[in-house]
Amino acid sequence: MDVVLNACDEHFLTPYVYPDWWKEDNIWRQFISLNFIVDIGGALLYLSMATFSYFVIFDKKYLNHPHILKNQIRREITYALSSIPGMGIPTCLCFLLEVRGYSKLYDSVDESKYGWSLIACSAIAFLLFTDCLIYWIHRGLHHRLVYKHLHKPHHWWKVPTPFASHAFHPIDGFLQSSPYHIYVFLFPMHKYLYMILYVLVNVWTVSIHDGHFRVPSSLKPIINGAAHHLDHHLFYNYNYGQYTTFWDRLGGSFREPSGFKIDYTSEKVQRAAATTKNNGKDD
Repeated sequence: MDVVLNACDEHFLTPYVYPDWWKEDNIWRQFISLNFIVDIGGALLYLSMATFSYFVIFDKKYLNHPHILKNQIRREITYALSSIPGMGIPTCLCFLLEVRGYSKLYDSVDESKYGWSLIACSAIAFLLFTDCLIYWIHRGLHHRLVYKHLHKPHHWWKVPTPFASHAFHPIDGFLQSSPYHIYVFLFPMHKYLYMILYVLVNVWTVSIHDGHFRVPSSLKPIINGAAHHLDHHLFYNYNYGQYTTFWDRLGGSFREPSGFKIDYTSEKVQRAAATTKNNGKDD
């Protein structure tokens, strides 16, 4: 994040925002600047990716599903944008520690004796590490003592659109992103690789809410995609995973996605869902 912060200081913050006497390495200035970057950048990344996914990938037939709420897209966007600043505060504290040199992020491939091989290995390790921790954090957020206070808002959207991807309670959102920060304080990683992966995991978060089930047959048993995550929203106690189905299978929470067998956009299924909604509790 120091690369982004330095670029913002050089081209915008120092010449146009801050007074000359407030030094760029002042900790309070850095924290304020990081909040500005994270809030604006996070909102733009969310809106751009979710909008692209909605118009290009998302099947609009889902908007006729009985579990779609009135004004759901507007509510998803409003909730997400109102939560981003709250998520941003603890996120910026982590970034501040990184900027001030407390993480294991490094600048140059030459700084590691393992060179480019470490780049490839750390990318894989990052995904495996975060996949594990996010599963257990997410599952913990479904505990009856926690769920109603933190995670329930994300399950307002039983049939989510891409705009639900970041519609979390601020504490919930940060907790599920915390493994991304924890990793770089435990293991070395090139800072540019970290930036790329941080953006990509946000893209992935949008993708598992886009209703796009077309996964290659060979990867269906492995990849935790939109079909798995839709069942999570519909049935709650299944498919907590982020990227893979490994931890769900190991933890006994795996459910074979209904979307691989059922067309949720068909009129027959939507009529059945409407009957279920009218006759049962819609929590």
